[in-house]
Amino acid sequence: MLRLVALGALVGVTVSLGSLSCGGGATTTAPPLTEGAAPVDPATDAKLRASLAGSQRTDREKARDVYRHPLQTLEFLGLHDDMTVVEISPGGGWYTAVLAPVLRDRGKLFVAGGDPNGDPKSEGTQNAKELWTRFQATPAVFDKVQPIVVKEDAPWVFGPPESADMVLTFRNFHNWVGSPMVDKVLIAALTVLKHGGVLGVVDHRAKPGTPPDPKVIDASGYVPQDYVVEVVEKAGFKLAGKAEINANPRDTKDYPKGVWTLPPTYERGGEDHAKYEAIGESDRMTLRFVKP
Repeated sequence: MLRLVALGALVGVTVSLGSLSCGGGATTTAPPLTEGAAPVDPATDAKLRASLAGSQRTDREKARDVYRHPLQTLEFLGLHDDMTVVEISPGGGWYTAVLAPVLRDRGKLFVAGGDPNGDPKSEGTQNAKELWTRFQATPAVFDKVQPIVVKEDAPWVFGPPESADMVLTFRNFHNWVGSPMVDKVLIAALTVLKHGGVLGVVDHRAKPGTPPDPKVIDASGYVPQDYVVEVVEKAGFKLAGKAEINANPRDTKDYPKGVWTLPPTYERGGEDHAKYEAIGESDRMTLRFVKP
């Protein structure tokens, strides 16, 4: 069963560790980029900071910035405000609400997800309805976001060939492992990207050495980083950078309900709530691939 939680330019990007308070008394690693990162574009940086503080984001979304590090993540991946960007499976639009104001004037933002007129029992349909309702409620921010409907039983197309600068997916890759979805997504991403274009992947990271068993990944939500790199490079991309921006060493990855035991899902309800709150959100890989 799919659990959709929400969809860089120098080789060998490295980061160093720093600490950040996470709320609930927890402290998690939030390392800044220190070596090998592409220079930050000042205009895009200013727009990102304004967007992160903007009223188009809910207080609940802003509260998760300490776990998701959107400014550092998007700057590591190389976002510029004049890019054409495709976000895959945006869920409720957590990252969409950050990206839309940044790209509104000079760039383009496409979101590839379910059909709001599809099967009402489908999670993809429900997510699409909620997202499109959000767009319509705040046209001053989301009026230029262009939805792309993709279906599991058909090839995926994100736009004309070589028309996008960046494709992004956040905490979705684990949903595709062991299914034809992996090939559909990667083929569509490779096709739509320009040469030198970026595929950014963030996902829950399994313990090193964990075998890429689809059943284990489906049950836990954690996917081995080496496996992600292998699959994406096999599809024709090249790994261009990896960062520890979204690392969380407190995450032991051995919970009764998998990654969904942790915030924000808390699938065990009130049981050991304080313990899981103190751990924070999952340990995540942050990978940047390029189309040669």
